[in-house]
Amino acid sequence: MARKKNVVEETGAMDPVAFIKAVKGIVEEKNISEDVVFEAMELALATAYKKNFGSKTNVRVDINRSTGEIKVMSYYVVVDEIDEGDIIIDEEGNEVDVPPAINIDAQILLEDAREIDPDINVGERIEKEVTPKDFGRVAAGTAKQVIMQKIREAEKDSIIGEFADKQDEMLVGTLAMEDTRNYYVDLGRTRGILPKTEMIPGEIVKMGSSIRVYVTKVESNTKGPLILLSRKHYGFVKRLFESEIPELADGTILLHAVAREAGLRSKVAVESTDERIDAIGACIGERGSRIASILKELNGEKVDIVLYNSDPAEYIKNALSPAKDAIVNITDPMKKEALAIVNDENLSLAIGKKGTNIKLASKLTRYKIEVKTLNQVNEEGNN
Repeated sequence: MARKKNVVEETGAMDPVAFIKAVKGIVEEKNISEDVVFEAMELALATAYKKNFGSKTNVRVDINRSTGEIKVMSYYVVVDEIDEGDIIIDEEGNEVDVPPAINIDAQILLEDAREIDPDINVGERIEKEVTPKDFGRVAAGTAKQVIMQKIREAEKDSIIGEFADKQDEMLVGTLAMEDTRNYYVDLGRTRGILPKTEMIPGEIVKMGSSIRVYVTKVESNTKGPLILLSRKHYGFVKRLFESEIPELADGTILLHAVAREAGLRSKVAVESTDERIDAIGACIGERGSRIASILKELNGEKVDIVLYNSDPAEYIKNALSPAKDAIVNITDPMKKEALAIVNDENLSLAIGKKGTNIKLASKLTRYKIEVKTLNQVNEEGNN
Protein backbone atom coordinates (compact mmCIF):
# COMPACT_ATOMS: atom_id res chain seq x y z
CA MET A 1 0.00 0.00 0.00
CA ALA A 2 1.48 3.35 -1.05
CA ARG A 3 2.29 5.86 1.67
CA LYS A 4 0.18 9.02 1.52
CA LYS A 5 2.40 12.03 0.86
CA ASN A 6 2.44 15.09 3.09
CA VAL A 7 3.13 18.68 2.02
CA VAL A 8 6.67 18.29 3.35
CA GLU A 9 8.43 15.08 2.33
CA GLU A 10 10.85 13.14 4.56
CA THR A 11 13.72 15.07 2.99
CA GLY A 12 12.19 18.30 4.29
CA ALA A 13 11.47 19.58 0.79
CA MET A 14 8.06 20.79 -0.28
CA ASP A 15 5.99 18.37 -2.36
CA PRO A 16 4.37 20.56 -5.08
CA VAL A 17 1.37 18.28 -5.68
CA ALA A 18 0.60 17.98 -1.97
CA PHE A 19 1.07 21.74 -1.57
CA ILE A 20 -1.52 22.57 -4.25
CA LYS A 21 -3.90 20.07 -2.67
CA ALA A 22 -3.36 21.64 0.76
CA VAL A 23 -3.97 25.14 -0.59
CA LYS A 24 -7.26 24.10 -2.17
CA GLY A 25 -8.25 22.46 1.12
CA ILE A 26 -7.50 25.67 3.04
CA VAL A 27 -9.41 27.76 0.50
CA GLU A 28 -12.49 25.56 0.83
CA GLU A 29 -12.32 25.16 4.61
CA LYS A 30 -11.64 28.80 5.46
CA ASN A 31 -13.76 30.29 2.66
CA ILE A 32 -10.98 32.62 1.52
CA SER A 33 -9.55 33.58 -1.85
CA GLU A 34 -7.09 31.15 -3.47
CA ASP A 35 -5.05 34.13 -4.67
CA VAL A 36 -4.64 35.35 -1.08
CA VAL A 37 -3.05 32.04 -0.06
CA PHE A 38 -0.71 31.92 -3.06
CA GLU A 39 0.32 35.55 -2.66
CA ALA A 40 1.05 34.93 1.00
CA MET A 41 3.17 31.94 0.08
CA GLU A 42 5.09 33.88 -2.58
CA LEU A 43 5.79 36.66 -0.11
CA ALA A 44 6.99 34.15 2.49
CA LEU A 45 9.25 32.38 0.00
CA ALA A 46 10.81 35.67 -1.14
CA THR A 47 11.55 36.47 2.50
CA ALA A 48 13.00 32.98 3.02
CA TYR A 49 15.25 33.30 -0.02
CA LYS A 50 16.65 36.67 1.07
CA LYS A 51 17.28 35.38 4.58
CA ASN A 52 18.87 32.04 3.72
CA PHE A 53 20.75 32.80 0.52
CA GLY A 54 22.12 36.26 1.21
CA SER A 55 20.09 37.80 -1.58
CA LYS A 56 19.56 41.46 -2.18
CA THR A 57 16.06 42.84 -2.50
CA ASN A 58 15.52 42.42 -6.24
CA VAL A 59 13.85 39.01 -6.18
CA ARG A 60 10.34 37.74 -6.53
CA VAL A 61 8.84 34.27 -6.25
CA ASP A 62 6.35 32.75 -8.70
CA ILE A 63 4.23 29.71 -7.87
CA ASN A 64 2.51 27.83 -10.68
CA ARG A 65 -1.14 27.62 -9.54
CA SER A 66 -1.61 24.25 -11.27
CA THR A 67 1.60 22.31 -10.67
CA GLY A 68 2.93 23.92 -7.49
CA GLU A 69 6.32 24.53 -9.17
CA ILE A 70 8.27 27.31 -7.42
CA LYS A 71 10.61 29.70 -9.22
CA VAL A 72 12.78 32.40 -7.69
CA MET A 73 13.36 35.20 -10.17
CA SER A 74 16.04 37.85 -9.88
CA TYR A 75 15.25 41.04 -11.76
CA TYR A 76 16.83 44.35 -12.72
CA VAL A 77 15.16 47.51 -13.99
CA VAL A 78 17.05 49.25 -16.77
CA VAL A 79 18.00 52.87 -16.00
CA ASP A 80 20.09 55.47 -17.79
CA GLU A 81 21.65 56.63 -14.50
CA ILE A 82 21.91 54.92 -11.11
CA ASP A 83 19.60 56.62 -8.59
CA GLU A 84 21.10 56.41 -5.10
CA GLY A 85 18.53 58.64 -3.48
CA ASP A 86 19.10 62.13 -2.15
CA ILE A 87 19.41 64.22 0.97
CA ILE A 88 17.25 67.32 1.35
CA ILE A 89 16.99 69.98 4.04
CA ASP A 90 13.54 70.36 5.59
CA GLU A 91 11.95 73.59 6.85
CA GLU A 92 13.58 73.17 10.26
CA GLY A 93 17.03 72.76 8.75
CA ASN A 94 17.29 68.99 9.31
CA GLU A 95 18.73 66.57 6.77
CA VAL A 96 16.15 64.14 5.39
CA ASP A 97 17.03 61.03 3.37
CA VAL A 98 14.97 60.60 0.19
CA PRO A 99 15.15 56.96 -1.00
CA PRO A 100 15.58 56.17 -4.71
CA ALA A 101 12.45 55.59 -6.79
CA ILE A 102 13.74 52.09 -7.61
CA ASN A 103 15.69 50.08 -5.04
CA ILE A 104 19.38 50.49 -5.80
CA ASP A 105 19.91 46.68 -5.84
CA ALA A 106 17.40 46.39 -8.67
CA GLN A 107 18.93 49.01 -10.98
CA ILE A 108 21.10 48.21 -13.99
CA LEU A 109 22.60 50.74 -16.42
CA LEU A 110 21.37 50.64 -19.99
CA GLU A 111 24.88 50.01 -21.36
CA ASP A 112 25.34 46.97 -19.06
CA ALA A 113 21.85 45.67 -19.82
CA ARG A 114 22.49 45.80 -23.57
CA GLU A 115 25.42 43.45 -23.16
CA ILE A 116 22.79 40.92 -22.10
CA ASP A 117 19.98 42.01 -24.44
CA PRO A 118 20.92 44.43 -27.24
CA ASP A 119 17.28 45.42 -27.85
CA ILE A 120 16.38 46.36 -24.26
CA ASN A 121 15.36 49.92 -23.34
CA VAL A 122 15.19 52.09 -20.21
CA GLY A 123 12.29 51.08 -17.92
CA GLU A 124 12.26 47.46 -19.07
CA ARG A 125 13.33 44.48 -16.94
CA ILE A 126 15.92 41.78 -17.13
CA GLU A 127 14.94 38.62 -15.31
CA LYS A 128 16.84 35.47 -14.45
CA GLU A 129 15.80 32.34 -12.56
CA VAL A 130 17.93 31.80 -9.45
CA THR A 131 16.04 29.01 -7.67
CA PRO A 132 18.46 27.00 -5.45
CA LYS A 133 18.30 23.21 -5.60
CA ASP A 134 17.51 22.88 -1.90
CA PHE A 135 15.18 25.89 -1.76
CA GLY A 136 12.06 23.77 -1.15
CA ARG A 137 13.52 22.41 2.09
CA VAL A 138 14.40 25.85 3.42
CA ALA A 139 11.19 27.49 2.23
CA ALA A 140 8.85 24.86 3.71
CA GLY A 141 9.79 25.73 7.28
CA THR A 142 10.27 29.45 6.86
CA ALA A 143 7.03 30.12 5.03
CA LYS A 144 4.66 28.34 7.41
CA GLN A 145 4.34 31.11 10.00
CA VAL A 146 3.81 33.86 7.43
CA ILE A 147 1.25 31.81 5.53
CA MET A 148 -0.77 31.12 8.66
CA GLN A 149 -0.71 34.81 9.53
CA LYS A 150 -2.03 35.74 6.09
CA ILE A 151 -4.67 33.03 6.30
CA ARG A 152 -5.83 34.38 9.67
CA GLU A 153 -6.01 37.89 8.22
CA ALA A 154 -7.91 36.66 5.16
CA GLU A 155 -10.27 34.63 7.33
CA LYS A 156 -10.89 37.71 9.49
CA ASP A 157 -11.67 39.78 6.38
CA SER A 158 -13.93 36.99 5.11
CA ILE A 159 -15.89 36.97 8.37
CA ILE A 160 -16.16 40.76 8.34
CA GLY A 161 -17.45 40.52 4.77
CA GLU A 162 -19.99 37.88 5.77
CA PHE A 163 -21.33 39.96 8.67
CA ALA A 164 -20.87 43.48 7.23
CA ASP A 165 -24.46 43.65 5.98
CA LYS A 166 -25.80 42.16 9.21
CA GLN A 167 -25.49 45.42 11.15
CA ASP A 168 -28.94 46.61 12.29
CA GLU A 169 -30.32 43.11 11.66
CA MET A 170 -31.55 40.40 14.03
CA LEU A 171 -29.65 37.11 14.23
CA VAL A 172 -30.19 33.87 16.10
CA GLY A 173 -27.19 32.46 17.96
CA THR A 174 -26.25 30.21 20.85
CA LEU A 175 -25.07 31.41 24.24
CA ALA A 176 -21.55 29.99 24.34
CA MET A 177 -19.95 31.51 27.45
CA GLU A 178 -19.97 34.49 29.79
CA ASP A 179 -17.70 36.58 31.98
CA THR A 180 -18.48 39.28 34.53
CA ARG A 181 -19.42 41.85 31.88
CA ASN A 182 -20.48 40.03 28.72
CA TYR A 183 -22.20 37.06 27.17
CA TYR A 184 -20.57 35.54 24.08
CA VAL A 185 -22.96 34.37 21.39
CA ASP A 186 -21.94 31.74 18.83
CA LEU A 187 -23.03 33.02 15.41
CA GLY A 188 -21.43 30.26 13.33
CA ARG A 189 -18.00 31.33 12.05
CA THR A 190 -17.45 33.77 14.89
CA ARG A 191 -18.80 34.94 18.22
CA GLY A 192 -20.61 38.17 18.98
CA ILE A 193 -20.36 40.11 22.23
CA LEU A 194 -23.60 40.71 24.10
CA PRO A 195 -22.88 43.06 27.03
CA LYS A 196 -24.93 42.26 30.10
CA THR A 197 -25.98 45.91 30.13
CA GLU A 198 -27.66 45.27 26.74
CA MET A 199 -29.91 42.54 28.09
CA ILE A 200 -33.59 43.13 28.78
CA PRO A 201 -33.79 44.02 32.49
CA GLY A 202 -34.84 41.07 34.61
CA GLU A 203 -34.43 38.34 31.98
CA ILE A 204 -32.55 35.13 32.82
CA VAL A 205 -30.71 33.11 30.19
CA LYS A 206 -28.97 29.73 30.17
CA MET A 207 -25.70 28.74 28.54
CA GLY A 208 -26.23 26.62 25.43
CA SER A 209 -29.67 28.03 24.75
CA SER A 210 -30.73 29.72 21.53
CA ILE A 211 -31.03 33.50 21.69
CA ARG A 212 -32.19 36.27 19.35
CA VAL A 213 -29.91 39.30 19.19
CA TYR A 214 -29.78 42.63 17.38
CA VAL A 215 -26.46 43.56 15.75
CA THR A 216 -25.45 47.11 16.71
CA LYS A 217 -21.90 47.19 15.30
CA VAL A 218 -19.67 45.20 12.96
CA GLU A 219 -16.04 46.26 12.64
CA SER A 220 -12.51 44.89 12.36
CA ASN A 221 -9.88 45.37 15.04
CA THR A 222 -6.41 43.94 15.75
CA LYS A 223 -7.83 40.82 17.40
CA GLY A 224 -10.32 40.04 14.65
CA PRO A 225 -13.96 40.80 13.87
CA LEU A 226 -15.86 42.71 16.54
CA ILE A 227 -19.61 42.10 16.49
CA LEU A 228 -21.57 43.89 19.19
CA LEU A 229 -25.07 42.68 20.05
CA SER A 230 -28.06 43.92 21.99
CA ARG A 231 -31.50 42.89 23.17
CA LYS A 232 -32.13 46.32 24.69
CA HIS A 233 -31.93 48.37 21.48
CA TYR A 234 -35.18 49.70 20.01
CA GLY A 235 -34.18 48.06 16.71
CA PHE A 236 -34.61 44.67 18.40
CA VAL A 237 -38.35 45.37 18.80
CA LYS A 238 -38.58 46.54 15.18
CA ARG A 239 -36.98 43.34 13.86
CA LEU A 240 -39.18 41.19 16.13
CA PHE A 241 -42.30 42.76 14.62
CA GLU A 242 -40.94 42.23 11.11
CA SER A 243 -40.23 38.56 11.83
CA GLU A 244 -43.66 37.86 13.34
CA ILE A 245 -45.93 39.91 11.06
CA PRO A 246 -45.93 38.90 7.36
CA GLU A 247 -47.82 42.05 6.32
CA LEU A 248 -44.75 44.11 7.26
CA ALA A 249 -42.62 42.06 4.87
CA ASP A 250 -45.00 42.41 1.91
CA GLY A 251 -45.63 46.13 2.48
CA THR A 252 -49.32 45.85 3.40
CA ILE A 253 -48.40 47.39 6.75
CA LEU A 254 -45.69 50.02 7.22
CA LEU A 255 -43.71 50.34 10.46
CA HIS A 256 -42.94 54.05 10.88
CA ALA A 257 -41.11 54.25 14.19
CA VAL A 258 -40.22 52.48 17.43
CA ALA A 259 -39.55 54.05 20.82
CA ARG A 260 -38.40 51.88 23.69
CA GLU A 261 -37.63 51.87 27.40
CA ALA A 262 -36.29 48.31 27.63
CA GLY A 263 -37.96 46.17 30.27
CA LEU A 264 -40.80 48.67 30.77
CA ARG A 265 -42.59 49.70 27.59
CA SER A 266 -42.21 50.07 23.83
CA LYS A 267 -44.33 52.02 21.40
CA VAL A 268 -44.57 50.92 17.77
CA ALA A 269 -46.19 53.12 15.11
CA VAL A 270 -47.81 51.26 12.19
CA GLU A 271 -49.97 52.14 9.21
CA SER A 272 -51.95 50.03 6.74
CA THR A 273 -51.57 50.64 3.01
CA ASP A 274 -54.76 48.64 2.38
CA GLU A 275 -57.97 50.08 3.83
CA ARG A 276 -59.32 46.55 4.21
CA ILE A 277 -56.50 45.63 6.61
CA ASP A 278 -56.50 46.80 10.23
CA ALA A 279 -52.84 47.58 11.02
CA ILE A 280 -53.17 47.18 14.78
CA GLY A 281 -55.31 44.03 14.47
CA ALA A 282 -52.78 42.44 12.10
CA CYS A 283 -49.98 43.09 14.60
CA ILE A 284 -51.97 41.61 17.46
CA GLY A 285 -52.97 38.54 15.47
CA GLU A 286 -55.82 36.10 15.94
CA ARG A 287 -56.54 35.80 19.65
CA GLY A 288 -53.37 37.79 20.30
CA SER A 289 -51.11 35.08 18.89
CA ARG A 290 -48.63 37.39 17.13
CA ILE A 291 -48.18 39.95 19.86
CA ALA A 292 -47.95 37.13 22.42
CA SER A 293 -44.83 35.78 20.69
CA ILE A 294 -43.27 39.24 20.72
CA LEU A 295 -44.13 39.88 24.37
CA LYS A 296 -42.66 36.50 25.34
CA GLU A 297 -39.36 37.40 23.63
CA LEU A 298 -39.39 40.78 25.40
CA ASN A 299 -39.71 39.17 28.84
CA GLY A 300 -43.16 40.65 29.44
CA GLU A 301 -42.27 44.21 28.43
CA LYS A 302 -45.45 46.18 27.62
CA VAL A 303 -45.95 47.14 23.97
CA ASP A 304 -48.30 49.84 22.70
CA ILE A 305 -49.18 49.49 19.01
CA VAL A 306 -49.89 53.00 17.80
CA LEU A 307 -51.75 53.93 14.63
CA TYR A 308 -49.60 56.31 12.59
CA ASN A 309 -51.25 59.43 11.18
CA SER A 310 -49.75 62.06 8.89
CA ASP A 311 -51.59 64.68 10.98
CA PRO A 312 -49.17 65.35 13.89
CA ALA A 313 -51.98 66.14 16.33
CA GLU A 314 -53.75 62.83 15.63
CA TYR A 315 -50.44 60.95 15.71
CA ILE A 316 -49.56 62.42 19.12
CA LYS A 317 -53.05 61.62 20.42
CA ASN A 318 -52.58 57.99 19.39
CA ALA A 319 -49.04 57.87 20.80
CA LEU A 320 -50.24 58.89 24.27
CA SER A 321 -52.05 55.54 24.63
CA PRO A 322 -53.14 54.11 27.05
CA ALA A 323 -54.40 57.63 27.84
CA LYS A 324 -57.66 58.36 26.01
CA ASP A 325 -59.58 61.36 24.68
CA ALA A 326 -56.59 63.71 24.56
CA ILE A 327 -57.02 67.02 22.75
CA VAL A 328 -53.75 67.91 21.05
CA ASN A 329 -52.69 71.33 19.83
CA ILE A 330 -49.49 71.88 17.87
CA THR A 331 -48.11 74.96 19.63
CA ASP A 332 -44.99 75.40 17.48
CA PRO A 333 -44.69 73.42 14.22
CA MET A 334 -41.15 74.66 13.56
CA LYS A 335 -39.83 73.63 16.97
CA LYS A 336 -42.12 70.58 16.95
CA GLU A 337 -43.82 71.38 20.23
CA ALA A 338 -47.31 70.25 21.23
CA LEU A 339 -49.74 70.54 24.12
CA ALA A 340 -51.96 67.58 25.02
CA ILE A 341 -55.02 68.31 27.19
CA VAL A 342 -56.52 65.37 29.10
CA ASN A 343 -59.05 64.93 31.85
CA ASP A 344 -57.96 64.23 35.41
CA GLU A 345 -58.50 60.48 35.05
CA ASN A 346 -56.13 60.21 32.10
CA LEU A 347 -53.37 62.56 33.35
CA SER A 348 -51.37 59.86 35.12
CA LEU A 349 -51.82 57.47 32.18
CA ALA A 350 -50.60 60.09 29.71
CA ILE A 351 -47.52 60.86 31.76
CA GLY A 352 -46.87 57.28 32.86
CA LYS A 353 -44.77 55.92 35.69
CA LYS A 354 -41.75 58.20 36.15
CA GLY A 355 -42.77 59.98 32.95
CA THR A 356 -42.16 56.92 30.78
CA ASN A 357 -45.30 57.20 28.63
CA ILE A 358 -44.91 60.84 27.63
CA LYS A 359 -41.18 60.33 27.09
CA LEU A 360 -41.81 57.44 24.68
CA ALA A 361 -44.62 59.31 22.92
CA SER A 362 -42.23 62.22 22.35
CA LYS A 363 -39.54 59.90 20.96
CA LEU A 364 -42.04 58.16 18.71
CA THR A 365 -43.55 61.33 17.22
CA ARG A 366 -40.41 63.48 17.49
CA TYR A 367 -42.44 66.20 19.16
CA LYS A 368 -41.82 67.77 22.54
CA ILE A 369 -45.13 67.03 24.26
CA GLU A 370 -46.50 68.82 27.29
CA VAL A 371 -49.49 67.29 29.06
CA LYS A 372 -51.97 69.30 31.12
CA THR A 373 -55.52 68.94 32.36
CA LEU A 374 -58.25 71.33 31.24
CA ASN A 375 -58.37 72.78 34.77
CA GLN A 376 -54.63 73.55 34.63
CA VAL A 377 -55.05 75.28 31.27
CA ASN A 378 -57.99 77.35 32.58
CA GLU A 379 -56.10 78.34 35.72
CA GLU A 380 -53.11 79.47 33.69
CA GLY A 381 -55.41 81.40 31.37
CA ASN A 382 -56.93 83.28 34.29
CA ASN A 383 -53.55 84.30 35.69
